[in-house]
Amino acid sequence: MQRTPHHRSRSRRGLAAALAAGALTASLLGGNAASARPYPEPPRSLATTLSLPSPPGGANVKVLVFHASATEESPTVDAGIAAIEKIGLTGPEAGRFRTVATDDPAVFTNGKQLGKYNAVVFLTGGGDVLDPEQEAGLEAYMEAGGGFLGIHDAARTEPYSDWFTGLIGARPAAGSPTNVQRATVEIGDRQHPATKNLPLEWKRPDKWLNWTKNPSGDVHTVARVREITYKPGASANGWDHPVSWCRDYDGGRSFYTAMGGTVDSFAETDFRDHLRGALDWTTRISRADCKATITSNYKAERVTQPNQPGQNDQIGEPHGLVVAPDGRVLYIGRGGADSSKPVVTDWNSPDIGKGLGQIHVYDPKTEKVTLAGELTIFGNKGGGDELVKVEEGLLGIELDPDFEKNGWVYLHYTPHSKIDRDKQMAVRQVSRFTLDPATNKLDLSSEKVLLHWPVQIHSCCHAGGGMAWDSKGNLYIATGDNNSSGFSDGYSGNNPQPNYKGVSFADARRTAGNTNNLNGKILRIHPEDDGTYTLPEGNLFTGKEPDEGGGKTRGEIYVMGVRNPARISVDKTTDTLYAGWVGPDAGSPSTTWGPAKYDTFAAITKAGNHGWPYCMGNKQPYRDRNLPDPSKPLGWYDCDHPKNESPNNDGLVNLPPITSNTIWYSPQGGGVDYPRDANGIPSYKVEEQKQLLPWLKGGGQATMNGPVYRYDAASTSADKWPSYWDGKWFVGDFYDGTQPRHAVLTDPKTVGKGGLPTHAESLKKIVPVGADGIRNLMDWKFAPDGSLYVLDYGRGFFTSDSKSALWRVTYKGGGPTPAAEDLARKAAVQ
Repeated sequence: MQRTPHHRSRSRRGLAAALAAGALTASLLGGNAASARPYPEPPRSLATTLSLPSPPGGANVKVLVFHASATEESPTVDAGIAAIEKIGLTGPEAGRFRTVATDDPAVFTNGKQLGKYNAVVFLTGGGDVLDPEQEAGLEAYMEAGGGFLGIHDAARTEPYSDWFTGLIGARPAAGSPTNVQRATVEIGDRQHPATKNLPLEWKRPDKWLNWTKNPSGDVHTVARVREITYKPGASANGWDHPVSWCRDYDGGRSFYTAMGGTVDSFAETDFRDHLRGALDWTTRISRADCKATITSNYKAERVTQPNQPGQNDQIGEPHGLVVAPDGRVLYIGRGGADSSKPVVTDWNSPDIGKGLGQIHVYDPKTEKVTLAGELTIFGNKGGGDELVKVEEGLLGIELDPDFEKNGWVYLHYTPHSKIDRDKQMAVRQVSRFTLDPATNKLDLSSEKVLLHWPVQIHSCCHAGGGMAWDSKGNLYIATGDNNSSGFSDGYSGNNPQPNYKGVSFADARRTAGNTNNLNGKILRIHPEDDGTYTLPEGNLFTGKEPDEGGGKTRGEIYVMGVRNPARISVDKTTDTLYAGWVGPDAGSPSTTWGPAKYDTFAAITKAGNHGWPYCMGNKQPYRDRNLPDPSKPLGWYDCDHPKNESPNNDGLVNLPPITSNTIWYSPQGGGVDYPRDANGIPSYKVEEQKQLLPWLKGGGQATMNGPVYRYDAASTSADKWPSYWDGKWFVGDFYDGTQPRHAVLTDPKTVGKGGLPTHAESLKKIVPVGADGIRNLMDWKFAPDGSLYVLDYGRGFFTSDSKSALWRVTYKGGGPTPAAEDLARKAAVQ
């Protein structure tokens, strides 16, 4: 194909003119944008004199590359022009364009000429390269529907212009590293044409700019650079370091990439693909969503009111929610009532721990709340230490896959009627009830108990409770191990001595680490219509294993070795199970006993052992202890060949190997890891740690696993979250400080095998934190209409208060741009 020559004008304004204008200042090389220009802002009326067509350009797509600079021209200019020119001449016919290059700013005052270009690329260097009238021309071009692509040093251009700062999105910080460094770029947007074909983790050399103000939330970030993979310097931005982004701006479309700081960048196939996709969108060849992560496009509203005094008419002690196919939200209260009502903590009383597990229904069509029913539960002993308080009660809720036809509701709870006050034992059970769709009332007499198992209630605190369905009609049930870690200094929870009437309450090897016990597990059963259940194939055990004499396994177990899995979800597109569980209480690692408390998230693709109380995180072992003196350490647990040698174990001694988890965090940071000795034992020295997941950190911490969002293109809902979030996993924490509230991406090749997330982005501005926001996240689920419902626990424990509430977060940003009718080529509609 004949090569179209580009035009390069040499009528650049001289350096002396820039000096005379006062433009050549320290800000050309970085730093904050100046608060005042060396000349007044151009009057808006100038923009109306250009008579630009709207939108600029047409089917004959043309791209203008502007490369003026008030400083010495960068050696990247020629390479950049050549790359853009080649991009325009190659690839699918529908995506091609002609390239014209110039450094003459007069082009911006010639409306007739400028209006022929679908996009303008700034390959500019630093400094003031446009006078007021020329900048007004660029503004008019954008207002008419033009496209803009800025590359690397374009962020240093027009340093006095607030409008241009908005066009670019951010300004380089003084102290940005100037040397070329190899780093990893995380690709967060898997749909934008600029990034959809790039590697999830893109390793490449470049010059990496830092920002005076992080633009995340004001722009749509499509890629971030991972600072732990290079030396970002004193002005580093941290884990959230945008490197490419876009936004609809002032009537047009703006894309910026900080990459392209080296000549070699423009020879990279992947970088050219990045530019090609950016130009596809800015030239109107294709549509793309550059609004999806802009904070102002989301609206968070509280949909329930505070309870009336002395009543729980709106909400109980928030503990879980589920959304029906018709949009109704059913949410549960664990057991705490109005804080003015006394609780019973005396085991001699028949009312010990008696509370009400409440089920409410919110109907978005009427915006009314109905108290659907109440269960009398064991679970209202209030606060205190682990031998006084309790976290049993109404723990989980799910709806039958055929709920629209049968009205069946599954509840996971601890009935007060079945407690043994003498032995301080209780029963947890999963029961099925029927909801009357006309009245939103539960028929409590319809109860069918599917599954039940014993649990000690002498001490607390890890009841679990979440439930979820897969696409095959299997029900997953998360159960906590309900053991105290206070007798092992907050580490493994493997002290075999403390017991009440022969039942250990401080040895998680009796529960979570036991193949013959249903506590500290995620169970998987297949409920049948008659109220019984069968066991699906592929669970961790069949219940009939002949090992070690037989009778030492339970076939309901899908995952063992979890501590307090309060929230689980299943992505029915992949049937991957997602779970989060709370760790023990040790605030720091111990070279004697092992890691600090790790709260954990795991993406689980097959049955397995996830470690507790033997190993945490990425197979970081604890130290064994045993009788006669459990304060003395024995050997480290072997994560690949774990053994349960507790005197309280009635299951197998030889356990399945432990699977590494996806996310873990502690007060020291996220994904904490240590150097290991020849035997694979971490040093557990804080000064030697590294953080593999620097985007999260704990303190007070309690994981609240969330859903994987699935976009429904057929939905006509005006509130649904955009397709950008499709496939992203929402992970959160009860607390809203430094703890996680993120959407993460995983690599399909490593998910379920201990692979770390490839990308994370904060949701704290979209699912708002703070005293007047959702401070204590308890559960979150997407509705069929694509909106997100969130439970805020409230500000007091073991009760509900004025801040206990159901919230709804909706998207108001509209669809992708440009509009379909404004595409440069109708054949290129995507």
